[in-house]
Amino acid sequence: MNMMIAAGGRSELRRQSLVARTLGSPFVAEILEAADRQLALGPRTAALIAGWPDDPAAAALGLRLNSAMHALARRGSPPSLAALFQRQHEDFDAAMAAAFRAEDRFIAEWMRGPTQTNEVARAAAISAALMGLRRATGMPAELLEIGSSCGLNLNLARYDYDLGGIRAGDPSSQVRITPAWRGPAPEAAPLDIMSARGVDLKPLDPQDAATRERLFAYIWADQPARARRLESALELARRFPPRVDRADALTWLEERLAEPQIPGTCRVVFHSMVLQYLNSEARRTFIDLLHRAGARATRARPLAWISFEWTASRSEVQLTLTSWPGAATRLLAVSHPYGDWIEWRA
Repeated sequence: MNMMIAAGGRSELRRQSLVARTLGSPFVAEILEAADRQLALGPRTAALIAGWPDDPAAAALGLRLNSAMHALARRGSPPSLAALFQRQHEDFDAAMAAAFRAEDRFIAEWMRGPTQTNEVARAAAISAALMGLRRATGMPAELLEIGSSCGLNLNLARYDYDLGGIRAGDPSSQVRITPAWRGPAPEAAPLDIMSARGVDLKPLDPQDAATRERLFAYIWADQPARARRLESALELARRFPPRVDRADALTWLEERLAEPQIPGTCRVVFHSMVLQYLNSEARRTFIDLLHRAGARATRARPLAWISFEWTASRSEVQLTLTSWPGAATRLLAVSHPYGDWIEWRA
């Protein structure tokens, strides 16, 4: 059996390694390339990847495998893998081989779980869109997030931002987000959040040690600034626990959109890197829910949809805003997938 998944003539792990290198993570690229070469030593993992039922790129199989290796390294098992992540040697192939031989079952089981990046730097793009909404409507926002994971981005108003020289959020916050900014700065406006609520099939608890380990495992090991930012966001979430409901996203969203909306508030549905994990039917249902709710929107009770997602071709990450009444959609920005830079186009 061919244990590799072809993606344009390359395995999915090699495809993702090229993405990682492009995004400034040579260490993760080397991990995935060596894993691709040694994959046959992990028959459970190889079979999982070969038989993945959906699009392996959309499912981020490469990121799942890299995070499994990072999780093992943080536990110190096997020793050669832990030593590699601690930069004590550079024999990637030997470390991957040892991991597949010793921890094949763990790696496969880890990869079956959902990705859990919950990258708070993406909150900069979402916040810039919210500032624009605040200027346009003059109203505070009622936030509804799908795919909230640990809910860290529900705390976005508690973070401190520098958006192309425009300061926003809480200047005293321990979470400071300063993406490299391209293009004009957004117009200044308060981050005026009346309420924030999210949903996830398997929400993570910021108080839980296992949650912390899973989130840190998904941070790329050669990007320590992301790990420090995550640590600060988790600490803040322990003091201000975000509200994340355990439910199916579409059922939950339909219920929330049917609830009465306070006049003078802007209801905002937002998400970041979530739609790729929904099948085509679920995506259609999601969009239909929004448009049906949008048809009921008024100037006193507007609705907005903020999306931070890959394009269908996975060529770029776009920040878009759709607002009702009117169903007007605008491309606000393109962005680094983890929010390292934002090119503002609004």
